[in-house]
Amino acid sequence: MLRRAVEWLDSGYKAHLFTVVNTWGSAPRLPGALLVVREDGHLIGSVSGGCIEDDLADKARNNELPQRPTVIEYGVSNNDAHRFGIPCGGRLQIFVEPLNDSAHFLLLLQNIQQRQLIKRSVSLSTGQAILSQVQPEGQPRIEGDWFHSYFGPQWRLLIIGANQLGSVLASMAQLLDFAVLICDPREDMRAEWHVEGVEWVYEMPDDAVLEVNPDAFTAIVAVTHDPKLDDMALLEALKSNAFYVGALGSRKNQEKRRERMRMFDLSEAEIATLHGPVGLSIGSRTPAEIAISILAELIQVRAKQLKAKVTIDETINCAA
Repeated sequence: MLRRAVEWLDSGYKAHLFTVVNTWGSAPRLPGALLVVREDGHLIGSVSGGCIEDDLADKARNNELPQRPTVIEYGVSNNDAHRFGIPCGGRLQIFVEPLNDSAHFLLLLQNIQQRQLIKRSVSLSTGQAILSQVQPEGQPRIEGDWFHSYFGPQWRLLIIGANQLGSVLASMAQLLDFAVLICDPREDMRAEWHVEGVEWVYEMPDDAVLEVNPDAFTAIVAVTHDPKLDDMALLEALKSNAFYVGALGSRKNQEKRRERMRMFDLSEAEIATLHGPVGLSIGSRTPAEIAISILAELIQVRAKQLKAKVTIDETINCAA
């Protein structure tokens, strides 16, 4: 989204950036949701998934959007809620700012590519924007004269195993905006891989994990069903900062795997973080069903951790 905004600015267009700050009631989007509206009404992103975007596009075409940072609200009255399709009781507070400097957002994108968590602070009185590296510290908020929002790296999924399950999992994960990396040292499996959009890591599984350098935005799932390969990846993955580590296999095989893990330099706490059998228990049997169960659990774990840390939500992936 931000890349597209930079392209518009570099092409001579004017644009506005909208960020959901707070929601009350049954608001359709969460704090951190982004929308960029070009002066001709062309837009990308969403703050409501409905008529609010249409209203903002009309205002852009009519040159009615504010020319300095400000805060606007929708859904304050029942008439507004009905007019803009906001669910009963819903209300949105949105920070809006005119965009002028593409270099600022290029710098932001460069920081995100380096997998850094960035706080962007904008002064309501002057429009000055400041970028700073931070640890997770909250949702978008207004603090005195400053509006603070957060941007971070794209969620990643490293899949160990280029089999049928790995292929289906890679395809589905990309639909959920994960950057997918795949590792499989078996040449015959690599030769039959036909999923586009993934990044290959041409290392043995343990070295692949080290090369990827998992952070808190990375998940690792081992699905080769070959202990020699899966265990190699898990020995490094369970010591990493990955927010999710899972492995395919029955409960019986998972107990055997945990016994093997204890033979190496892994603590009981590290071994306990392994999700195995991988995925939510939904009675899945086919590769597609298993992939759904894995991604469902992965999303569930991610959401719980974000909530526990009171950290950012949708802003994380908006730079892609």
